[in-house]
This record gives sequence, structure tokens and C-alpha cells, in this order.
Amino acid sequence: MSHHLVEVKDLKHTYPGGTEALRGVSFRITHGEAVGIVGANGAGKSTLLLHLNGCLAPAGGSVRIGDYPLTKETLAGVRRTVGMVFQDPDDQLFMPTVYEDVAFGPLNLGLPPGEIEARVMRALETVGAAHLRDRPPYRLSGGEKRAVAIAAVLAMLPDILVLDEPSSNLDLKSRRQLIGLLKGFKHTRIIATHDLDMILDVCERTIVLHEGRVAADGPTTEIFNDEELLRRSHLEKPLRMQACPVCGK
Repeated sequence: MSHHLVEVKDLKHTYPGGTEALRGVSFRITHGEAVGIVGANGAGKSTLLLHLNGCLAPAGGSVRIGDYPLTKETLAGVRRTVGMVFQDPDDQLFMPTVYEDVAFGPLNLGLPPGEIEARVMRALETVGAAHLRDRPPYRLSGGEKRAVAIAAVLAMLPDILVLDEPSSNLDLKSRRQLIGLLKGFKHTRIIATHDLDMILDVCERTIVLHEGRVAADGPTTEIFNDEELLRRSHLEKPLRMQACPVCGK
């Protein structure tokens, strides 16, 4: 079985207070797929992602990453396989310099200094941020922070990339650069976002969540052309699939 496999079966999660965030979510993602997770606020997107590397434990159902079910015993291995990029880069960047942030994971794996240096620079070069290596993260722009947060994940050599709202708070140039970066990755990619135009650019498959359940799962263009599905799920077509408000074309 591929280490890139992600399989979720009948996943349930209820927050303290009784809010049911996930109500039996099931899907299977295979090697090299780029899959968008979309839905209105409160649909369960972020909650789902937090189960994929063990930040949250299921109240019911299961998560399998590659050959292993996600359990306390397999958690460390799963977190090396699944690289999670959180919605707010400041949740991941906490060291004095960019280099130290990207080196933090490899250093904690006990790797030799030469291997750490190679991983850090390769990751920073991949996201176009090698020139930032000595900068303090708090002095970076939003786009630069996002790139460094992705580099910190890439330095761990994950097989699967999971990204929560990766284009939020980015200017147009940084967003275009991010889309180009994501399109170039060979990793299995799982991207939760409200940016449906980015999903259209990056993901050949889309899963729609609605009130904690899978409302649809299929080719992205088919999903986004299903106006009734989008209406029921409180979504709108990506902007470039909408008619011009002036001429109607």
C-alpha cells in the first residue's frame, strides 16, 4: 500500500458543548492526487484536516495513512508522513530566524548537521525563500510567512501535504506564486479553502462538505458546474466560471 494513501471511514467528531462537526465522513485519496475540500463556514473543513495528522482524535470512525491506522502508537510516524500547513503561519513560525524555523523539525529528528542544512536550503529554495534564511519571521510579509511555513513542512520530507486556507490574506502576486508552487508539487495534496478559483487551478478532484457530511465527491469542474449542489451547500461558482455581471457572457 502506498504511503501516500489517505483513507477516512465514517469519521465523526463532536466538540465539547455538543456541536457535531463531522457526522460520518468517508473518502479515499491515493498517491499524487490533489483534492480540494470546500464548504461553507462551519461545514467541518478545518476539523477534518486536524484529524489527518492526529491533532484531533475521532469520536467515531477511523483515519488510515498509508499502511497504518492513525492511533497513539502510530502518531509519530503519521506526522512524518503528513505535513500540515495551518491557516495562520504564525501558529508555525516561532523561532528567531527563518532558518531555525525550517530546521526545527529535522533537528528534532536527530539528523546530522549536514543533512539538516541540505534539507533547510532545499525547502527554502523550493518555495523561493532562500534569501530570507536569516530574517526574523515577524518581519516577513504574509506571503513570505506562508512560503516559510510550507518550507518548514517540506523540510520534514512528507509524502502528503495538508493545507488549511493557504491563500487567505495573500495579495494577488503572492497568491499566484502559491498556486504555481502547489501545481508543481508531486506530493499528495489536500487543500481546504474558500478560494474556489484556486481549487479550480490546482485540484482535479473536489470534496464538498455540508453540515459535517460529504455532499459530493468528484471531478472539480463537474462539482463547480452543479449549480443546485452549490446552492444547497451555500457555495457559489468560482469567479471565472460566473457570467459577466455587465454583458452576461
